[in-house]
This record gives sequence, C-alpha cells and structure tokens, in this order.
Amino acid sequence: MIHRELVKQNHSGSSQQTNYSWWYSFFDTWGPVSLTILLYIGIRHFIAEARYIPSGSMRPGLKVNDRLIVEKLSLRNRSPVRGEIVVFNSPYSFDKKLIADRPKQLPSGLKCSLITFPLISWIPSLRDRACDAYIKRVIAVGGDRLVVDAKGFVVLNGRLIDEPYVEFFCPNYSAFNICPKVNTTIPKEHVFVMGDNRSNSSDSRAWPGGGFLPEKEIIGKASWRFWPISRFGKIH
Repeated sequence: MIHRELVKQNHSGSSQQTNYSWWYSFFDTWGPVSLTILLYIGIRHFIAEARYIPSGSMRPGLKVNDRLIVEKLSLRNRSPVRGEIVVFNSPYSFDKKLIADRPKQLPSGLKCSLITFPLISWIPSLRDRACDAYIKRVIAVGGDRLVVDAKGFVVLNGRLIDEPYVEFFCPNYSAFNICPKVNTTIPKEHVFVMGDNRSNSSDSRAWPGGGFLPEKEIIGKASWRFWPISRFGKIH
C-alpha cells in the first residue's frame, strides 16, 4: 500500500516536472521574442518610431527613401508651431469627403497597426490608404489668416513669409499649374500643412473636405534623419 502511494507521488511529481520543463523551454525560446515585440510596440506607440520618405513632396530637404526618427513626446503637451515638420494620419482617415467616397468602412486602429507593422506593410494586397501616414510642414495654426497664391507663396496674417526651405514653386504656365489658391482662416485645434515641393505635394490645398488637419491626427514631429549616413542630422 505504501509502495503504491510512493509510486503515485513519484508519478505526479514527474508529471509536474515535465510540465514545468515544457513551460520553461517554451518561455526560454519565445519569451525574449515576445518581450522584444512588446517593447518595440510600446516605444513605437508612445515615444518614437522610424519612418521613410516614399515621395518627393518634401524636396529638396527630404528626399525619397530618407529614413527619419519621428518623436512623439514634444507634441503631447503642446500644439505644433509654424515651420515644424510633422507626420500625421492619412487624410483618407479623417477627411469627410474622402471617407464618403470609400467603398468600405474605415479600418480599426488595431487593423492599421497590423497593416503598418514592419514586414507586413510590404504586402501590397493588405494596404489601405486610410492607414498611411503623411509628412508635411506646418504652415499655419489655429486662428491664422492664410493666403496661398497660384505659385505656392504664402501670405500669413497679411505678411509674405520667407521660406528658405522651398526651392520648387509652382510653374508660371497656367496650363500646368497644379497648385490651388487658398484664402481661409484656420479653425482652432487645427493646422494647415504643405509640402516643401509646392508643385508636387498632396497636402491641405488638395483635400476636398476643407484642408484642415486636426491636431489630434498628428502622430509626431520629424526630428532626425538617420539614413543615409552622409546626410545624418537634425531636421529643420
């Protein structure tokens, strides 16, 4: 009788040890991977993330395939200021007229996070324009009176502003002029954004719902370029 009980106890102890060994082996293999992914997601969501430039809308300062660090802390407790370069959610996710033209509902925040996750974002069939991110320069903030002429020059609150970062204004020939004129006042908690390449930028001038970017749609501020190494440095 005692022998049988000892056998049962030994069997139970062996089973627990096997389960413990399996769990330890599983955690030892996948624990670091899971922790790395969670840490990456946390940093990306709350602190900073890497982005690349897919188009020439910010030339000449930012070129196609430049890699940037977008930090998310500085704009958490303040509004953006004129001249800052910001990254924000696609207008296809907040412009009412663009949303109305969608054949399907807007994707959830979770779905967009998965679609834009590295590696997954390279699968063309999963792409949704509402999950994209844009990068532009803040030209005007809430309360500003803004006038933009057909060449892309900016008059802000009655004064023509100097923009040394702009080299590519719109052409003089009206037949090829793709730069809409603007004459408006920016509402509170919104900004007006434009690309530095005035003749080739899908920015506030072109959005059919009014062109105002809600501050809550801003992801962060483009702060540093880390690639290519030859042009590493702070972004202005």
